[in-house]
Amino acid sequence: MPKRHSLDAVIIGAGVVGAACAYYAARSGLTVAVVDRGPVAGGTTGAGEGNLLVSDKGAGPELDLALLSTRLWRELSDALPADIEYEPKGGLVVAHDEPTLKALRVFAESQRTAGVRADEIAAEDLTTLEPHLSPDQAGGFRYPQDAQVQPAKAAARLLEAARVPVHLGEEVTEILRTPSGGIAGVRTTRRELLAPAVVNAAGTWGGEVARLAGTHLPVLPRRGFVLVTEPLPRMVRHKVYAADYVADVASGSASLQSSAVVEGTPSGPVLIGATRERVGFDRSLSLEALRRLATQAAGLFPFLADVEVIRAYHGFRPYLPDHLPAIGADPRVPGLHHACGHEGAGIGLAPATGAMVAAALTGSEPPMDPTPFSPSRDFAHHEGEAG
Repeated sequence: MPKRHSLDAVIIGAGVVGAACAYYAARSGLTVAVVDRGPVAGGTTGAGEGNLLVSDKGAGPELDLALLSTRLWRELSDALPADIEYEPKGGLVVAHDEPTLKALRVFAESQRTAGVRADEIAAEDLTTLEPHLSPDQAGGFRYPQDAQVQPAKAAARLLEAARVPVHLGEEVTEILRTPSGGIAGVRTTRRELLAPAVVNAAGTWGGEVARLAGTHLPVLPRRGFVLVTEPLPRMVRHKVYAADYVADVASGSASLQSSAVVEGTPSGPVLIGATRERVGFDRSLSLEALRRLATQAAGLFPFLADVEVIRAYHGFRPYLPDHLPAIGADPRVPGLHHACGHEGAGIGLAPATGAMVAAALTGSEPPMDPTPFSPSRDFAHHEGEAG
């Protein structure tokens, strides 16, 4: 006989986005449960670097969401245990020539109008911020609002703080519906969880969950690799990347793109990301991707050429064709909510997403305009571009 529980909402996904949804829903007084076919942070979250970035986002809805999340992460850093490794280290974006610096200057000015702090750093001052940075840079911008967390720990601590039931190793096999077509809960491999609302926070598998619910959400996987060096003294102080990373983030190209993002960690290793390519769920190792990352990282920090890389890992970022996540109620299926499609920004955008979903579940005033993130928006034009 399946176990049956009556809840306000069931959240599918125990990554950082699902954990944030659980945290803010519980704080709003809702009774929720989380279910995941794997462990906590077993998908994209566990393969992330923990970026909390505003520096890579142009003015618009995603930047507004990132700024809200930046404020919420600061609050969470006080509320959650220190082992989430929240570091408000700031970002440093560098330009290798004058034309690139000029474009970066225009980009930064547009960000400032949205509330981003972007401080231009002259070429001769870059090594004051980063003594081991290659000296042949034309200049750059420092972003004090950029920060870092340990993503798997952050997800785990958010779930613990939410104090909600978490059912791991249980795949959702069916979205239960009422006779009128609304949500009635979920059936897993072990139980039924009854609720008038379901939150799809399944990351890269968000499209599959949408199909189970009888609707469409064009979530695609975008593979990315990260290199991890041997433990080192703190030789990289900020999150440092070249200006072309911003273009890679915004690109819909299916081909391999790489632009090194280099940062130190409290435990010693340097993390080097990030590549992007659409290859489905191909888990094979790409030596070309790893070579590109290593070469670009050594171009930024020459000392890395002599440092041992002890491992590489990869994950699949949940990508929507217009580069915006789907957040909130799906009008096509009453009771279905989405919180997925954040691509490589899910860790940074998780708290704001959780707060938005909690507002939608309770019918309260959202912390920002949810319209640009509507799950039922028209993806057709962008799907054609990305194909």
